[in-house]
Amino acid sequence: MSYELQALIGPAELVAVAAAEVPAARPRPLAQGLALIPATPAFLAALRFGDDDPAATGAAGFAWIPDGLERRLAAWSKAGPIACVEADFFGGTGTQRAAVWADGRLDLGPVAAGEFEPSPPEGSPISRALRRLGASAEGTAHRDEFDAVGLGAHRSTAAWAAAR
Repeated sequence: MSYELQALIGPAELVAVAAAEVPAARPRPLAQGLALIPATPAFLAALRFGDDDPAATGAAGFAWIPDGLERRLAAWSKAGPIACVEADFFGGTGTQRAAVWADGRLDLGPVAAGEFEPSPPEGSPISRALRRLGASAEGTAHRDEFDAVGLGAHRSTAAWAAAR
């Protein structure tokens, strides 16, 4: 079974502000007061600034981030931390990458875990980012923050965007 996700995650109030600025955003609630914006093609296209080169991608180590998004993440993070996450798994193996912006700057990462790499003691990249956003698996039945906030509810970016 596969799992693929490219998204922004932050406190629900901050995600609502970000979504109000980008009409193509489709925010979705997560547990523990967080929310997610799936990085759909329409959302990413809406973030490009007129002077951006559409071929210029790769901000903060993410191949799919247009230059305009990194500037927005820095601006939004002045109101609270916001993470950019990606995961691509099939049959239990895959990759993860995460970065967190806070106080107007890149604060964590990007951190990555490649295929067949064991998770470090501090946890997967996405769980580390979620902890930076205030999520916790402590005191829950979940094994990590990824599960604790409900990121397993949908198996793809498109499914998150289509969810109600």
